[in-house]
Amino acid sequence: MTKDDSSDDAATAEPVSWRELAVARSLDSARTRAESRVQRFLDAALELMNSGDSKEFTVQEVVERSGQSLRSFYQYFGGKHELLLALFEESIRTTTDYLRERVAEEDDAPARLHRFVVEYYRLCRPAPTGKSAKKPLSPSPVLVEFAQELLTVYPKEAARAFVPLVTLFEEVFDAAAAAGTIRSSLNRRHVIGVMLEAIMFNAFSATIAGASRQSDSDAAEELWDLMFHGLGAASAT
Repeated sequence: MTKDDSSDDAATAEPVSWRELAVARSLDSARTRAESRVQRFLDAALELMNSGDSKEFTVQEVVERSGQSLRSFYQYFGGKHELLLALFEESIRTTTDYLRERVAEEDDAPARLHRFVVEYYRLCRPAPTGKSAKKPLSPSPVLVEFAQELLTVYPKEAARAFVPLVTLFEEVFDAAAAAGTIRSSLNRRHVIGVMLEAIMFNAFSATIAGASRQSDSDAAEELWDLMFHGLGAASAT
């Protein structure tokens, strides 16, 4: 490519007119303002969830706490369901980012698979009754209930919300399969779904079995052992 050709390419890459540049800047500014307003609504809803009777908060309470108008709220959300969905999607993205960092600390594929399972399990476990200290990224009760509603009543919305988490787990799972750690003949999509479901909802296992509550670490390792080694005895054929 000649110097003249480079100059031509640079010229064509620039806006055609200052009018277009001004409009682009205006749109960028509007997007920034919209993102800020949406975040204020999300922050207000999270504050309400983490204080008092979080199940009963209303759109009006969110609006008042955010310091914005009801009209502004309905510019961005169709109602409380869409607000909860936005909060849930944000929770999934944050959780995925956290898990990606933890998984990256391991040196090989088997260790990364193990790390994902135990770390995600610890995040999903509810805090002990009567204890105010919350674990990092621990979901609020209302988001846990909303997740169950999504999975049963709105499966398409749930599938979209879980895309970042599922994508990360697929990467970790496929790497472990490629390393020969797990059977490559498994129905990949089905197994991934079963494992994620088991991790998320295993918190109720102690209640169902009538067992005493274990520490998060012990319970996470037991779940990993069951997932990785199954139920068969070592001598079973």
